This record gives sequence, C-alpha cells and structure tokens, in this order.
Amino acid sequence: MEYRVLGNTGLKVSSFALGTGTWGFMGKVTESEAAVLLDEALAGGINFIDTADVYSLGQSEEILGNLLKERRQNIVLATKGGMAMGSGLNQSGNSKFWIKRAVEDSLRRLKTDYIDLYQLHQPDLQTDIEESLDALTDLVREGKIRYIGTSNFQAWQVTEAQWNSERNKTARFVSEQAPYSIVNRSIEFDLLAATSKYGMGVLVWSPLSGGLLTGKYRSGEVAAKGSRAAASLGKLSTVVDPNREENRTKFEAVDKLQALANESGLTLPHLAMAFTQAHSAITSAIVGARTIEQLRETLKGSDIRLSADILDAIDAIVPPGVTLDALEKGWTPDWLQANKRRIQS
Repeated sequence: MEYRVLGNTGLKVSSFALGTGTWGFMGKVTESEAAVLLDEALAGGINFIDTADVYSLGQSEEILGNLLKERRQNIVLATKGGMAMGSGLNQSGNSKFWIKRAVEDSLRRLKTDYIDLYQLHQPDLQTDIEESLDALTDLVREGKIRYIGTSNFQAWQVTEAQWNSERNKTARFVSEQAPYSIVNRSIEFDLLAATSKYGMGVLVWSPLSGGLLTGKYRSGEVAAKGSRAAASLGKLSTVVDPNREENRTKFEAVDKLQALANESGLTLPHLAMAFTQAHSAITSAIVGARTIEQLRETLKGSDIRLSADILDAIDAIVPPGVTLDALEKGWTPDWLQANKRRIQS
C-alpha cells in the first residue's frame, strides 16, 4: 500500500480508502460483515476510512463507531454532512445551525471526541460559504474537527472558498471528494487544476463506476440478481442498465478497456483502480466493497502502476476530461433547473 500526503497538511493517508456507503440497512452490510471488511482493510494497509451521516441515515457511522474502539487513534477518520437527515426544514444544508448539530450527531454515532476530516457533502447554494466556514472554524478551534474538506464542489466553488478563507482568516478546505473513473473523467477538465493550485488533496469515489468497471455488467445483459444495480440502489440501476440507450457508448468503451486489460496482463478492476492512482492530483481512491472477496481482490492491485503506453491507450478510448455519462458526475447543480436558467414571464 502506498501512502500519500493529504494536500499540504502533512497527514499521510493510504492511497486506497475504505468506503462505508454500503454499511447499514441501505447497502445491506451488517455490523458483523462490516467487522470482517474493516479487519481486512486494516491488514491490507488502509489507514483512511470515509463515511457520511446520510449513509443508512446514521447507521453506517454507528457501525463504524462500534468497530473502531481502541484502533481509533491509528485511523484517519473522515465523514460528511449536509444531506437531508430528516424531514425537518433545517435538517440538511451547510448552515451554521445544521453543521454544528450534524457534527455533534456524527461524533456521538462514531463514539469519538474528534473527526479527522469533516467534509461538506455537497454545495448548498442557499448558504453563503462564509457562514459554513465560520461554523467549521469554530468546530476546528473547539477540537471537534481537525481538518475540513468538500465533496462534489465545482472548480469555481473550490476557488471561492479558498479566497473566502484567506480574506476572513478562517479554516481552509484541505481536500475535495469527487467522482472519478476511466469513464468519468470530468474532474480533469478544471477541478483538479483548482485543487492543485490551492494545495488540496483529492479523494475520489466510484473509481469502478458503480461496478461497471468490474466487468460484471455487460452490454445487452440484464444486471445479475443480487447485484446493486438489480436492487436499484440510488441512481446506480440507471447508470449500468444495459437497456438504457445512453449506456451504449459506455459499454463499448468498457469492452475496449477489458481487451486492454487482457493485453496488459491485468484484470479490469485492477486497471481501473490503477488508473486513479496515476494522476498526480489524486490522493486516495475510495473502495466500497460489499464482500470480503471483493475487497481482497481490490487490495491485490493496490501497488499496480500503469505504464505510459497503457495510459496512452486508455486516453485513446476515453479522452482526458471526458465523461461518457452525465449521471456519473454525482451532483446536478441547482442552476441547471429550468426555473433557474430561464427568464420568468
């Protein structure tokens, strides 16, 4: 396992991070199953764990809190907040009101006194970033958070936040978490340039494109019974649905990538994970395995690095900065809604 510095913090984290989005009732990973996954990840050299309050509405954090115990001090623990945690008017967003309550709730569920990296799960256009940074700065000074980060931010939002921190002398975001894979390279267009400019680390999620880059979803084939796609978990069923017209180009690319992997003596998942390790701006790729077999197979490829020839061949299949499916960008900006982009009569 390789260890990289998270931005300019000096904090060393594993180049693979363990994701817990499937832990709890939403992903159907039980606490006993999660315990096996956690032990395997730690044995494989992972020291970076990412979760969020919204994962199974707090259950993922609770499971992780129950399992860490005396190992907490050796773990870089990251969580996220901001998505809806209830039907209340102020149970979501990036306001000072909600951030402070959400952090206290996460600390309680995680059974810890501090969070190493607290991330805003997505932009909140109804809240000025100055307000969010004020709240996060308070929490850093109180010792409840050590570092702060963002997730699903656009390049201009990253820049705005950095300027705000400099102007107001508040805590600054040290990382951004974004979707990234061979078939979803949109963050290469400008986001990674922005994070590099401001010395931020980058965590990437869905490096296997929701399972598409494992090779288990093939063109013209219905998702296998028991797969995440078959269970229609979130947007995933649409993203990998072989009957969806928008997926035609993506499946064609996957076929070419499979052939490239075969020629290179690699499995497709190992090729895909190694691809995320090749970009100089990427710090860590989040692994969201549901079974011990999946995790073990993924960890086998943690030290694989791709040659320039293989990377060039990937670029010929999916060019830099290109995303083959808009749904994989992870977050649809509010400003694309019709009532936000049209003059109202």
